[in-house]
Parts: sequence; C-alpha cells; structure tokens
Amino acid sequence: MHRPAIPADEPSLRALWSTAFPGTDVFPLWAGDPGRFPRTFVAVDAATVLAAVYYIPRRLRAADGGAHLVGGIANVATLPTARGRGHARRLLDLALAAMAADGCAWSLLFTGTPDVYRGSGFEPFTLRYPSGAPAMAGGAAGGAAGAAPAFSGWTIGPGSLTEWRGLAAAHRAFNAHRPLTTVRTADDWNRRVPVWYAPPAELLVAHRRGRLGGYVVLRRTAGEVRVLEAACRPGREAALCALFAAVAEDARAAGVRRCTARLPADPAIDAALPWLLRDPVTETDTTGMLRPLHAAPELIAAMTAVPGAFHWPGDYL
Repeated sequence: MHRPAIPADEPSLRALWSTAFPGTDVFPLWAGDPGRFPRTFVAVDAATVLAAVYYIPRRLRAADGGAHLVGGIANVATLPTARGRGHARRLLDLALAAMAADGCAWSLLFTGTPDVYRGSGFEPFTLRYPSGAPAMAGGAAGGAAGAAPAFSGWTIGPGSLTEWRGLAAAHRAFNAHRPLTTVRTADDWNRRVPVWYAPPAELLVAHRRGRLGGYVVLRRTAGEVRVLEAACRPGREAALCALFAAVAEDARAAGVRRCTARLPADPAIDAALPWLLRDPVTETDTTGMLRPLHAAPELIAAMTAVPGAFHWPGDYL
C-alpha cells in the first residue's frame, strides 16, 4: 500500500531511516515539522514501512531574485529487502503530485545516485567552487603594499548560532538575489541550520567597532579546511578578507595543505579569496537535481546558468 504517513508509522520510519542513513539521524528534523505526515509518503506492508519519501516546502530564489515555493525531496529510503519493486518511483509520483497541488514551482533534491531520479523528470545541475593551498601570509600574492590595512580593525572570533539574528541579517542581504538560495526563516535558523552546522563545524565572526560585518562556517579535518558558508553586510566586504586571512593562518599553523571554499562566484568572495587560497582550482558538485512543476523549464535553465547560483549546506533538505 502506498499512502501518506500516519502517526502510527513513526517507529517504523525511524527504523527505516536508521538503516538507510547510518551515522546521520534524520528523524529529529522530520519530527519537528508539524506538517510532516501529509507530506511523507510510505509503502507499507502490514505495520512495516518498506520505503518512504518526504518533501519540505521551502522558498528559494530564482534567476529574477523572486522567492518561489519549492518542494524539497528528502529522506528517500527503501529497505534492502524491498528494493527493485518500484516503491521509490511510486512514492516520488505521489510527492510530486502533492507539491504541484500545493503550488510548488519546482522540486529540488540532492543525491549520489542521480539515475534513480531521472525517470521522474529530475535533471542534475552543477555547482562550482574553488580549492587550493592556504594563502601565504599577506595573501596569495605574498601581500601587496597597502593590502593589509584593507581589513585592519576587524576582530575575528568564534560565534554562536544562538545569536542568529545578526547572522541572518548578513545572510539575507548577501543572498538577496542569489538563485537556488533558501530564504531562511526563524525556524530555519533555530532548528535546521544548527543541525547541519553542528560541531565539529565552527562559526567565525568578524566585528568592527562592535558591529558584525560578516561570518564564515568551516569544518576542519587533519588535511583540509572546508569553508561551508560565508556572508557579509553591505559595505563591509573587507570583513571577508579578514575572516579568510584568519582561516588561512590557522590552516598554515596546523600544517594543513588544502583549503576548499565551497562558496559561489560573488564579487565580495572573489575579492577576498586571495587571502584564503593559493593556486586555486575549480571543484564541481553535481549532486543537486531539479524538476519543474508549475515553472517553465526555461526558468530552471536560466536559474542554474547564473554564475553565482548556489545552495548552502546549512539548507540541506
């Protein structure tokens, strides 16, 4: 039987997702969504959930800067013993029909197995971002005369996502016209972003004269530092230079040889990158897939063609 989930399915859903996503507990975020049951579709045999597909309504920017209602597909899973029976495809069809009825312009998902979704009309898109060695002291070029004062006076230190209102103002201004970016709500900042940027991720903030200018979110491993998100307030672009320089300095001190800036093409980011990266190369992420619903395919193509189009990891579905 394929149907929307009901409260009695919760234990079986938890078991399914624990099997499908070892090491990642997706259940708490799902359980915190008050509209989860009519937007979760399950294949059930007796009292056992064999497969599930869940969708989340979000507002994302399009190429024109407008916020479109989008259905984000998440938590797609099938028990190993039930695979190959078409459950995921049938549940996707139910979810897509519900999204269309709810007025969603298009649908979004992220996956490592794109062929599973092509038959349901999804097509992949590519995000590009740079990586390289940590910049030398003074920037990738070794420090031009007068360069350091460009961000003198900024204080860099750890921040807390509990103080999200200042971060939200920077994020909102920085991404006001960025296609594919989620228009974050207070619930996103309070509930979702802290999950995806939980420790060991770190938040660094830049202040000058007591005012927040920008922030970065990063994650360190033994051989790499990944910058996962960055933003700055209008007119305070130098905060990113100061933040990137601090990240590169810490990376050099720790003997890290690689920094990845999972960041979009953007004038402020491009200007600050020499303080983070030396000899950058372009990386690609092709895990994202889109499917038009009420939106014309031309809108989707225009959106993904914008160089600065980006979807932040903190908005993962």
